[in-house]
Amino acid sequence: MSDFAQSVKQQADIVRVIGEYITLKKSGAQNYSGLCPFHGEKTPSFSVHVTRQFYHCFGCGVSGDVFKFVQEIDKVSFPEAVKIVAQKCGIALPKREFSSPEEAAESRLRGRLLELYEQATLFFEEQLKSAEGARAREYLTGRGLKAETIAKFRVGYAPEGFGSLRDRLNGAAPQEVLRASGLFRAKEQEDGSAGRMYDYFRKRITFPISNEGGRVIAFTARALDADDPRKYMNSPETPLYSKGQVLFNLDKALQAIRQQNFALLVEGQMDCISVFAAGVTPVLATSGTAFTEQQARLLRRYTTRVVVNFDPDTAGANAAEKSIALLTEEGFEVRVVTLEGGLDPDRFVRERGIQAYAEALKLAVRHSDYLIERARKLFPVRTAQGKVQAVNFLLPHIRRMPHAIVRDEFAQDAAQKLGIDSALLRQELKQAAAKRQGQIAALGVSNLSECERVLVRALAGPLESENFQRASAAMATQAEYFEGLGILTTLQELAGRKDADPLEALEQPGARTLVAQLLMREREPVNAPELESALVTLERHCVEQRQRPIRSEIAEAERKGDLAGVTALMTERMELDRRLRELDQRMHELVSQGS
Repeated sequence: MSDFAQSVKQQADIVRVIGEYITLKKSGAQNYSGLCPFHGEKTPSFSVHVTRQFYHCFGCGVSGDVFKFVQEIDKVSFPEAVKIVAQKCGIALPKREFSSPEEAAESRLRGRLLELYEQATLFFEEQLKSAEGARAREYLTGRGLKAETIAKFRVGYAPEGFGSLRDRLNGAAPQEVLRASGLFRAKEQEDGSAGRMYDYFRKRITFPISNEGGRVIAFTARALDADDPRKYMNSPETPLYSKGQVLFNLDKALQAIRQQNFALLVEGQMDCISVFAAGVTPVLATSGTAFTEQQARLLRRYTTRVVVNFDPDTAGANAAEKSIALLTEEGFEVRVVTLEGGLDPDRFVRERGIQAYAEALKLAVRHSDYLIERARKLFPVRTAQGKVQAVNFLLPHIRRMPHAIVRDEFAQDAAQKLGIDSALLRQELKQAAAKRQGQIAALGVSNLSECERVLVRALAGPLESENFQRASAAMATQAEYFEGLGILTTLQELAGRKDADPLEALEQPGARTLVAQLLMREREPVNAPELESALVTLERHCVEQRQRPIRSEIAEAERKGDLAGVTALMTERMELDRRLRELDQRMHELVSQGS
């Protein structure tokens, strides 16, 4: 976070800023509550903490600071959110500065490219209405797209000529900017220099790809000729566009995703447009690329529930499997739709109607059930070898599941449905379920020990505070004391954050809700004696854990006549007893300080 952003955050009153968007009422010494603006509700579950300056909704799980709220509610970038908050608080904006000439040049280039793509979009829209665009209009009509849908998605047509767009944009920007746009190509000359530019998209229907703010940053273009070897072409990577970091239609689907708390993920733009136009609006497409980790993280800002409906062919099924694996590993709740007749979403909606498609969505199955059924179809589970192949197909998916109980349930369900009677194969499934250590966040503050509460509060404090430094150092140097804690992963994420706000550093929604609940109840910050008491308690528990089995180990060594072993164990027991006495004395001193 920049110095200016930090200064704005320190001066901003989050209650006043959020209060301009929703009605807040005081609900405690340091809390205000209201109806969450990110999901429909009748009973307030949205809380704002005055002292900590953060918000959290206990209904849908969203949380963050004043900048995050403005980003989400106004659909703007972080710098824009800082600017908005500053203006609301009457804070003068600094002159835009860049860390280097290269950064300034890149910013100017991005701005010019956005302008070029807007002009290119307008040109393609015009061409679709021209005489040459008649065939493209006929194709779109045949695919069931109405005029309002074409206009909403700004569908266009790139004419056949090599220089139509080039001539239109000539003089709109310097040659180097035009070359960087990805809208043109140039043949290399004999001397190694680039020749005259020509249009990259020709005789194709163009589908603009927009960023979250609705600005066009790239195109997907479909060939009109059936014999064209490249049915679809995408814009190349540019300073504006990286296909693995963009979800098609996110700008239009955002509100519906928030309100309905799920996203429908389809494979292509036509699937997405058809489904959206028919009325299922929380729909996104992967733009002809495998679903990526960056796309998953982008989507998780708005929901953690996804329904996957890819094409039923082999390529679509493989893409679905990869997407399921990645989404599962990222903590999403995933369900899968398989349409009757082997139809893709676009064709299904056109042939059977939106009501039939809505019913199909209601029948979406858990991703585990989908994967088990796919394993049954791919491999002959009537044979031992087929069962082994089916199990090997499922093992990577089982290992990716973040929670141990879910992994074990999947493993048991798979064994039953695949008819695996072999104890060896059942054991393989159980081992796969146990290989990845998982943690299920506690459901509420009441499930936490006092030590865990103190540690969370300390690690959620300012990074420069003594309590944060002390707690994070203890976790780094005395990790054995923290083993077995139910919220170990949460503590590790809090301790490992750099400049992130506490709630933003937490990956799982359940963990964010838990920490938010705890901080909302906090009356005053943790003091040093409280933190030391918690650390002493953890160390004492660790010592006791070692102390319990040592007596039986001494008895076993005596039975074997192992005198050296008995001596070593007796020495260790005396050292443990001495350490416990020291810890008890230390705890007594801390209690005295606290009182």
